[in-house]
Amino acid sequence: MLENNKSKTENIFEEICSSSNLEKSFAAAFKNKGSAGVDGVTVEMFKANLANELTRLQKELHGWSYSPQPVRRVEIPKPDGSKRKLGIPCVRDRVVQGAIKAIIEPIFDPEFSENSYGFRPKKGQQQAIAAAQKIVDSGKEYVVDIDLEKFFDRVNHDRLIFRLGQKLSDKRVLRLIGLILRSGVMEDGLVKASPEGTTQGSPLSPLLSNIVLDELDKEIEKRGIEFVRFADDCNLFVKSQAAAERVMESIKGFIEKKLKLKVNEKKSKVAKSKYVKFLGMTILRGSRAIAQASMKRMMTKVKDLIPRGTNKNLEQTIKTINVWYTGWSNYFQMTNYPSQLRVVESHIRRRLRARIVCQQKKPRYLRAKLMAMGISRKLACTTAYSNVGPWALSHKHGIERAFPNRWFKAQGLQTSSDKELPHWRNTNVWIKLTEEPCT
Repeated sequence: MLENNKSKTENIFEEICSSSNLEKSFAAAFKNKGSAGVDGVTVEMFKANLANELTRLQKELHGWSYSPQPVRRVEIPKPDGSKRKLGIPCVRDRVVQGAIKAIIEPIFDPEFSENSYGFRPKKGQQQAIAAAQKIVDSGKEYVVDIDLEKFFDRVNHDRLIFRLGQKLSDKRVLRLIGLILRSGVMEDGLVKASPEGTTQGSPLSPLLSNIVLDELDKEIEKRGIEFVRFADDCNLFVKSQAAAERVMESIKGFIEKKLKLKVNEKKSKVAKSKYVKFLGMTILRGSRAIAQASMKRMMTKVKDLIPRGTNKNLEQTIKTINVWYTGWSNYFQMTNYPSQLRVVESHIRRRLRARIVCQQKKPRYLRAKLMAMGISRKLACTTAYSNVGPWALSHKHGIERAFPNRWFKAQGLQTSSDKELPHWRNTNVWIKLTEEPCT
């Protein structure tokens, strides 16, 4: 199937290197911003001399003097405490990778599995969740949750180039992609070779990862197993524990022997869907909820955004919170339990109340603040001199009465009720959140 219409790809190198394609690729790179690579050139600096930069890049590509620079290695923390290694290519290399992606993605994407939702046009996480929900609702509640260990770092270059070559007849494109894959990594000032892997964080990497994992998709489909994959996060659904264990063992063998990748034993598991987190959600039969782990990360994020010791005033803090919460709630509005969003919003308000308490250095200042907010002298005194910490104070009647929910709304704090959310059933879910000190 990959060889269909292969003759149409004989001269796509010229399409990749065309002025219009390079210009479009830079426009996309500029829109995404991003940091500078190892050469220190930002997208703004590149744009200042755009015509000359693109002309030089085009000449280098045609003359095969183009040499991609090593990517700059950065590490970002993951929820489990480990580090995710990302690579930042130079702007000119991002332009080339984007140009390649723009031309070869329409060739490969139509033949990808319908069950693949990550990094694909007109597909996304919400659709992946909906697809998984449909499978669980059909009665397949047992999940084979497969996690690939350091997937992006372990992609086999030879297998990837072979897969590309099955569809692309223009060997120049394969050579160019090979140069990019082997460009190396700069870490702690030293350049290291990259004999395997594809840079997570580069424009071309998501497409290449789907090309690699499409082989897994086709194998699962051939076995008649229902599944949903988003990038390297793959869930397979069956009707029983025994079937799930058999599938896990079999698919693990295919991944490690055939694809030359490694299954993460600690993170992969067989369990009922209600015990599995998929894209931040827990899928139940007939409903879905925000996963406990996602709720706990939310608490940590709110704590980071609203620390006790800061010079930011309330207005600045609320603006920062709004930016984060808008994106967070837009995604997690998929939950069938609106009480989960209300828990988040309640936690935000309590952190803000604790901040206000912390800013009143002495009990008499807090008493005066409460009286200024319309609280009686007796209640203000009882609250201010209650001899408890800021976090406990933030939940006292006097504080909540002085700074009610409507007061925060008047200050501009956004809530889920400010947006048009999908219709939910009138149901609740118990979310256990550990109270924390104001630190």
